[in-house]
Amino acid sequence: MIKLPTLFVSHGSPMLAILDSPARRFLLELGKTLPRPTAIVAVSAHWEAMGAPAASFAAEPATIHDFGGFPAALGEIEYPAQGAPEVAARATRLLEQAGLPVQRSAERGLDHGAWVPLSLMYPDAAIPTMQISLVRGATPADHYRIGQALAPLRDQGALIIGSGSLTHNLHEFWGKPIDASVPGWVSEFDAWMMSRLHGNQRDALFDYRRQAPFAVRNHPTEEHLLPLFVALGAAGADANAQRIHASYEYGALAMDAYAFS
Repeated sequence: MIKLPTLFVSHGSPMLAILDSPARRFLLELGKTLPRPTAIVAVSAHWEAMGAPAASFAAEPATIHDFGGFPAALGEIEYPAQGAPEVAARATRLLEQAGLPVQRSAERGLDHGAWVPLSLMYPDAAIPTMQISLVRGATPADHYRIGQALAPLRDQGALIIGSGSLTHNLHEFWGKPIDASVPGWVSEFDAWMMSRLHGNQRDALFDYRRQAPFAVRNHPTEEHLLPLFVALGAAGADANAQRIHASYEYGALAMDAYAFS
């Protein structure tokens, strides 16, 4: 069985689901370039659990429309992928074997951080999909360890995908056109991240909040970058990072995507 790379994708605004952009066109093609996964394990910025990661065991996960103030058409989109409770059970065992307690959710659906990019990558919704949560207040290194624990799922054909945004400051996002100019505080952070990822500089990445230029301005809160660390950990210590997409939306959102293999 071919082992898939792990992925980090930037999902930006929910409008990605319906509004043309370079990032949307990239995601529409991405699924075609990969071997077909047996299951998808999604780690989204929009599910945070307290104290320990949570796993969704939902057999038929609902499409969660966890946003407001957007066109009604977004709220009408459904992504009817089947759940993957057997994969959730394996993920739970792997996390527990790594010394990480796990919360189990019988009903958690797919939030827009998961279904928006997946609806573009795999529009047939035919791949069983489950989510693993972030842990609120946990560090990048903690999330890297979650990814390390999940890595054996790749041996069984699962695609582990972290979905967030390489930069994410909503205060700088609102009211700008999608093609707004990109300020230096965004592009400098983007370039720093690419350099450290390509250089496999894990310690610097874990300490990005202190070392990277404009880190706090790009991420007033961390949840949209933490899925990257799960994907990085699941790829293995010697994995190479490849930036497979780069674009910007609304000036403040870097829509980078990375493959780790």
